[in-house]
Amino acid sequence: MKKINVAVIGGGTGTTAVLSDLKNYNDLDISVVVGMADDGGSNAVIRDEFGLLPLSDLRKSIIALSEVGEGSLRDLFVYRFDKGNGLSGHTLGNLMMMALTEITGTEVGAIEKLRKLFLVKGKVFPVTLGSTHLVAEYENGAKVKGEHLIDEPKLPHELGRITKLSLYPEVASNPAAIKALEEADYIIAGPGDLYTTTLASLVVSGISEAIAENKGKFIFISNLMTKCGQTTGMRASDLVGEIAKYAGRKPDLVIVHEGKLPEDILKKYAEDGESPIEDDLGGGRKVVRANLVNAKEIIREKGDVLKRSLIRHDSVKLAKIIYKIFKDEKCGYKA
Repeated sequence: MKKINVAVIGGGTGTTAVLSDLKNYNDLDISVVVGMADDGGSNAVIRDEFGLLPLSDLRKSIIALSEVGEGSLRDLFVYRFDKGNGLSGHTLGNLMMMALTEITGTEVGAIEKLRKLFLVKGKVFPVTLGSTHLVAEYENGAKVKGEHLIDEPKLPHELGRITKLSLYPEVASNPAAIKALEEADYIIAGPGDLYTTTLASLVVSGISEAIAENKGKFIFISNLMTKCGQTTGMRASDLVGEIAKYAGRKPDLVIVHEGKLPEDILKKYAEDGESPIEDDLGGGRKVVRANLVNAKEIIREKGDVLKRSLIRHDSVKLAKIIYKIFKDEKCGYKA
């Protein structure tokens, strides 16, 4: 049986939702191309003190694709310390990856060791093996360097929208990531923070070219909510436009949530000036609409200092929709 090659671009919690149940379909060969610009939280220590690539999104993709079910080994890997000088905020998974990098000599070697340990169904590739920082230019002319500062800007309303995203210094793409994109029958981008997660990978040299030249289908999964400082006031068509701009091609398919979101959680988002992404895509392109939300509010882990989404895509619902597209591209559309 020839497997369907799927390449997923991202690495954050949105990518986790895509991978967690999609891995259960045995006729899929899944690769994840993980962004390497994260410099917030524990990744700041990992990068600055140890000189390593940011590990958190690699860890999330590994555990999302793992066949190791609920139990002590999985619990240990995702455990986050909430106290201890220099230890608080770190997950044991990140520390394991740091140790394995020392043992094997490379982050790639550490990933391979963990793939075997956690019975990972798929392949996980850093988008680049070089050290770099994300740079955003805004409507008011300001430039902000650093993924964390772009993700949580101090004066978001004064900056306006992001007009250009780039990396400094420029870095070469990981050849293994390029190969995965070239061979994919389907490339999936999103959901995830538009600029600091999804587009952060597309601006790596060679990635957009690989996507543009790929002969398969390019799928974009829209976010549920806007994010202050990144997508304030943006609608689904705006997100699709940015994806097309940086990928070098328009998505062939767009997946959007259809249905109400919990009012109590929406009120919390509104306090930060954030709101549901408006679906204005109409019938001009192929769009898959379905209720995709996991209505359960996400509770912040102890020791986690970063701002997280309160609602996310439901991994089971998302996997069913994506797999249905793979098997019958004409089903589910409301064009």
